[in-house]
Amino acid sequence: MRLVLLLCTLLLGSLQAAEPLRLTNGEWPPYLGERLPHHGVASRIVAEAFALQGIEVQWEFHPWARSLKLAEQGQRDGSAVWLYSAERAQRFHISDPVVESGYYLFHRKSRAFDWNAIDDLRGLRIAGTRGYDYGSAFQQAEAAGELQVTRMTSDEQGFRQLLAGRVELFPMDKVVGFDMLYQHFSAADRARLSFHPIPLRSDSLHLLLSREVPGNAERIARFNRGLAQLRDSGKVAQYLLEIQQPLSLTP
Repeated sequence: MRLVLLLCTLLLGSLQAAEPLRLTNGEWPPYLGERLPHHGVASRIVAEAFALQGIEVQWEFHPWARSLKLAEQGQRDGSAVWLYSAERAQRFHISDPVVESGYYLFHRKSRAFDWNAIDDLRGLRIAGTRGYDYGSAFQQAEAAGELQVTRMTSDEQGFRQLLAGRVELFPMDKVVGFDMLYQHFSAADRARLSFHPIPLRSDSLHLLLSREVPGNAERIARFNRGLAQLRDSGKVAQYLLEIQQPLSLTP
């Protein structure tokens, strides 16, 4: 009888160990996307880093707020990929950087533009996307009414407002912006745009594993080891290079 119980316990433990890690995700091509190859390059990096540690990932795609809430409450194991914040560190185990993100100010080539500080943006019509944080200096200046910012419902709308001349600047992650311009805009439209070489903000993006889920402290350590292995193999650099669109928009 003891042998039967022991075998059942071992079998149950084996089944539990084989359960995939449930991670939430959202739409942010080419980094993340339900219909993208590998669900996007950031998803690919996360999944392959875990695979190197013998852990399978199961992705679920939701609106961003729901993705974060499900992970925060422990209803899912975690979520990818997010900015670091002290507040999030209280609720999540936060991984080493998965990918880097740089927001740049896109503008029409026909309008000369230069800047070094937020004060240089005063008096200019700027499009922004609802819910996006463009850095503390920008956010504070916007909240104080020092910047003329119109928040759009989507990044695509921001680019269309820029092309139509209704705004003069539109901040976008450069990689995401280039992907969108190649997917949804014509070559003639792309030829009219440029971006300033000084980033509005630069950040790393991370995997979050909920502190409400037992075992996640160990899992984040294993993920970091797998991520380091993947970087050392050269695959992370290769995957990121594969998503780069031709840089025909010269700053």
